[in-house]
Amino acid sequence: MKSESQNTGELLQKRSGMLSQPKAVWAVAFACVISFMGLGLVDPILPAIAEQLNASKSQVSLLFTSYNLVTGLAMLITGVISSRIGIKWTLLVGMILIVAFSALGGLSDSIGGIVGFRAGWGLGNALFIATALSAIVGFSTSGTAKAIILYEAALGLGISVGPLLGGELGSISWRGPFFGVAGLMLLGFLFVLFVLPKVKKAATTSKTSLKDPFKALAYPSLLTLGIVAFLYNFGFFTLMAYSPYVMELDEHGLGYVFFGWGVLLALSSVFIAPKIQRRFNLVPSIGWMLTLFAVDLGVMAIGTINHSPNTVIVAVIVAGLFLGINNTLITTAVMQAAPVERSTASAAYSFVRFLGGAVSPWLAGKLSEWYTAELPFWFGGAMVLVAVIVLVARGRHLRGINMEGH
Repeated sequence: MKSESQNTGELLQKRSGMLSQPKAVWAVAFACVISFMGLGLVDPILPAIAEQLNASKSQVSLLFTSYNLVTGLAMLITGVISSRIGIKWTLLVGMILIVAFSALGGLSDSIGGIVGFRAGWGLGNALFIATALSAIVGFSTSGTAKAIILYEAALGLGISVGPLLGGELGSISWRGPFFGVAGLMLLGFLFVLFVLPKVKKAATTSKTSLKDPFKALAYPSLLTLGIVAFLYNFGFFTLMAYSPYVMELDEHGLGYVFFGWGVLLALSSVFIAPKIQRRFNLVPSIGWMLTLFAVDLGVMAIGTINHSPNTVIVAVIVAGLFLGINNTLITTAVMQAAPVERSTASAAYSFVRFLGGAVSPWLAGKLSEWYTAELPFWFGGAMVLVAVIVLVARGRHLRGINMEGH
């Protein structure tokens, strides 16, 4: 008999049955689509916010910094909360916080106010995303690997559709996408409230403490993946928070670019990642995808130097291919990295990686203000390459995961 971990490669290759999920899985997946639409909805309006509120690039980037910082720190308490009030109510609390703070952001008249409300948004986001992943994996009847693919598909779908709506709403007013997030998440809240069944006590995790995520990081494999994601997020959020300023497009144009990026991210995470993982093995595949992403960031830098917005546009869209594959592979690795509750592993990993997402957007804006417009891309690409070096140097801690594809 094969163990569950030995079957991971086969589950990634054979997606048959992935769509045969309980109602609870689809309820959470639907809410995930709406949640991740929030990221794409806001992205096309970053230059408009800077112009209309007389803010610098680094000031506007604080929308990502406050959001990611609070999300990362709040990850430490998600397990404590969910183990006491249950999966369903943790999801609902997180979602209603997103509704409230995104609406307040739309009503704000200052960049400082928006940054503050985005921090509250980050708290809701932490409660939602950490619980959503563990809920989908826990409720799924088709195994961990297929559940993760479904989660990444929801992520990609939300990210791809979000910019289109964000571009449309943003062309009316920069406030539109904030209210759009609030309305859509309210819809998701109602969907989970009425569709997600009550979880029996036995199906929830045992009570956890604030120490559990830190204890989980004591496992070298999980810590390694967290460090890799911390570094990789410097490249990811340079793309998300800074590239809109150099593509020279209006809200509609940015919406279409990030729609293309999101479509490639969604398709590659569901259809290409399983094949690559089986053929080349999990950890080496992550290394190759990160390397290609670093090269792609270099292309964005060259396009910026040559004043070629079209080069940057193409490179941003192509990045979705590498990021979609990497997201699925690294999430799969995290779920296998430590013998702890999946929700605890997710919280510990997310705590580390979101700290990178907190620093990188602000730093990208500052680097462009202090030095040159292309430097944020060079720096982001260099940090992604450092992530590859860490992955290789600490590869001995990932050997157990490394064998999962065979």
